[in-house]
Amino acid sequence: MAEQWNENYDVVIVGSGTGLFSGILAANAGLKTLVVEKDHKFGGSTALSGGGMWMPGNRVSRAAGLKDSRDRAETYLREVVAGVSPEARWQTHLDYAAKAIDAIVTHTDLELEVMLHYADYYSDVPGGSASGRSVEPSPFDMNSLGEDKDLIQSGDLSAPVPMPITGGDFKWMNLMARKPLKAFPRVFKRVAQGVGGMAFGKDYTASGKALAAGLYSGAKKAGVDLWNDTPLVDLVIENGKAVGVVVERNGQEVRIAANRAVILAAGGFDRNIEKRKDFQSEAIESGWQFGAPGNTGDTIDIAEKHGLDLDLLDKAWWFPAIPELKEGAGPIVLLAERSLPGSLIVDRTGHRFFNESIDYMRAGETMLGIDDGEEPHLPAWMIVDDKFVKSYVMGGVKMPMMPIPDEWYKAGVAVKADSIVELGSKIGTEDLPGGVRRFNVLAAQGTDDDFQRGKTAYDRYYGDPTNTPNPNLRPLSDSGPYYAIKVVPGDLGTCGGLRADEKARVYTTDGSTVDGLYAIGNAAANVFGGVYPGPGATIGQGITLGYAAVDDIVAKG
Repeated sequence: MAEQWNENYDVVIVGSGTGLFSGILAANAGLKTLVVEKDHKFGGSTALSGGGMWMPGNRVSRAAGLKDSRDRAETYLREVVAGVSPEARWQTHLDYAAKAIDAIVTHTDLELEVMLHYADYYSDVPGGSASGRSVEPSPFDMNSLGEDKDLIQSGDLSAPVPMPITGGDFKWMNLMARKPLKAFPRVFKRVAQGVGGMAFGKDYTASGKALAAGLYSGAKKAGVDLWNDTPLVDLVIENGKAVGVVVERNGQEVRIAANRAVILAAGGFDRNIEKRKDFQSEAIESGWQFGAPGNTGDTIDIAEKHGLDLDLLDKAWWFPAIPELKEGAGPIVLLAERSLPGSLIVDRTGHRFFNESIDYMRAGETMLGIDDGEEPHLPAWMIVDDKFVKSYVMGGVKMPMMPIPDEWYKAGVAVKADSIVELGSKIGTEDLPGGVRRFNVLAAQGTDDDFQRGKTAYDRYYGDPTNTPNPNLRPLSDSGPYYAIKVVPGDLGTCGGLRADEKARVYTTDGSTVDGLYAIGNAAANVFGGVYPGPGATIGQGITLGYAAVDDIVAKG
């Protein structure tokens, strides 16, 4: 009844990451729309991400000259996802991928660019792409948001000088000492854009923050109401239909009617370590998470209260990282480093246990022993020599020719020694000399007999093309110093949650769907099951299923 509500909307969206995109679509369809965000800042984990979107068949890729087909994308997903997720779910992603990119270009001020050669994560299977199927935002001027610029979630990682760094830039920044003629023009372009832009009153950002800022701007222009500092307290479900939500705002409970639908886009439970240990691994520790601080799994508790079905709670978007240097600082990105030659990762035995260059989701699963049911391979250390340290970017902050920061040693995440024997002793491994000896033989031959590192296009993407015959393998130098960098199985967020169908409609535990209730992004079980098919699949599936949800809402009238 009308008197029970404090506010009245057609569509209420909980969460402001990919939920912002759904809000734009709903508002442009003539629906009175509200987005509520638990945090003070908008953007959620989307804003803290790399900002890429895995969208097969999109216009940006076509304009860049990349040719693809729906059949090949279907073949690929059927190969890697079959049996772990309903086909109808990932078919929806393919149905909406190109349309979603069209909508972003049409309804926001974002410009998108192709992530050229950022290969599918299973690029060697039938249907896989070595050229890539992902796009990302070009640098976005935060000053275009006016006073709202400080309301967008932001990570701690920043370049030594003001410069927006895209995913494509990041690849070549890592190689600035090895491929200067390729790297420096990109670096100089971004420095000019960053520093030069400031002289003209512009503040450029890139990656996930650019995507979130563009979606936020688009939502405001579309007339979406945006409430921050507003956590979800409960759903209101009557006679099998979601009719509203209860939120907390300014210290008071507010009941909001949702005449047409509620879309849950509130992220996962990555920051709830108790739930992580229960559902995933006892080895997980606080401080390994890259996701938004508010991702504590509120929707899971509410789902259980209302008899809603949950799935894939044991899954996460794993992302190996250097652990945080101090409490609350957050982990340090470790991406290209695992693929660059002159490095190997070992566990307590002192030997390798996987292909260090594989995609980050499988890498994290392997580190935790989730892939084979064995004990976690922790502690884990990346072993490198002095040539590696002098040649490459490390952790996004140490540039080539710069030493490893003193703070890393003080925090215990970096160890230095003059010999491999000494290094192995310092980090407590059983047989580091034997592990390095075996690695050096394989690396010298350019063929990884043990784990096939460097075999796929994805492996080679972050390799060093100046290193032959394998861009991912080089023996460690015969003389020190040598370094060990601690590596932990961090994550970009959990990817289990509410079980939903191909239109993002939420299931109950008895197998029926709740009318008017939808779940997308990390609030829902991953569209691709426990699989990460390509760069930006996390954000991509939130965008496409959000589009499908709004289409369903509009169609129901």
